[in-house]
Amino acid sequence: MNRNTLTILLTGSLIMLGIRSIACAANKIDYKTFPDPKEDLKVDPKAGNQTIVLAGGCFWCTEGVYQETPGVVDVVSGYAGGTKETADYETVCSGTTGHAESIKITYDPTKTSFGKLLKVFFAVAHDPTQLNGQGADRGKQYRSAIFYANDDQKRVAEAYINQLNDAKVFDKPIVTTLEPLNGFYPAENYHQDYFRHNPDNPYIRSVAAPKVEKAKEAAKEEKAATQPSK
Repeated sequence: MNRNTLTILLTGSLIMLGIRSIACAANKIDYKTFPDPKEDLKVDPKAGNQTIVLAGGCFWCTEGVYQETPGVVDVVSGYAGGTKETADYETVCSGTTGHAESIKITYDPTKTSFGKLLKVFFAVAHDPTQLNGQGADRGKQYRSAIFYANDDQKRVAEAYINQLNDAKVFDKPIVTTLEPLNGFYPAENYHQDYFRHNPDNPYIRSVAAPKVEKAKEAAKEEKAATQPSK
């Protein structure tokens, strides 16, 4: 469903749809006890900022989550998995272009890591067991995907998915796809920083806000874990 349509519906029945959306979209995983990845990327501290492209449903939601994540320098909403020619919101909403609503995260590897960002992806940003959608957002454009830029990113992501599945962290298997990053196309300007600019939007209040609050709690957990012992 196009989120513009969903927002109209939410305006008229916010409580009923909000409860359903929160139950579907904000998984009940405890970040504090969620497993850290056993494997991670090793990045030379002198290499500078790094990037990762993730898709986990609505990019308004995932962008908002990572804007609260320690070590993240910048987040851009956009489209990955399809071609430049059809990388626009209305066309992508058809679900026929191959794109997924995605975010490109730029992070400082001296303050966080590829693996830690994946932990937030699986534990906070979305429910990786939902196939081709999150909550009321349905279609391949809302699929769960990691767009890897190189073999090392693919290896670490695959190992983490296997680790979480083997540990049965979720009640159902993870359906996140690993797809080569053949291009990332920034979304229209009005989609950028949408959570921050539209806090009273019914969709933001009922679907994105619970995830962002969970991201803030995860950030506190990370800060506490890295504080030197007194």
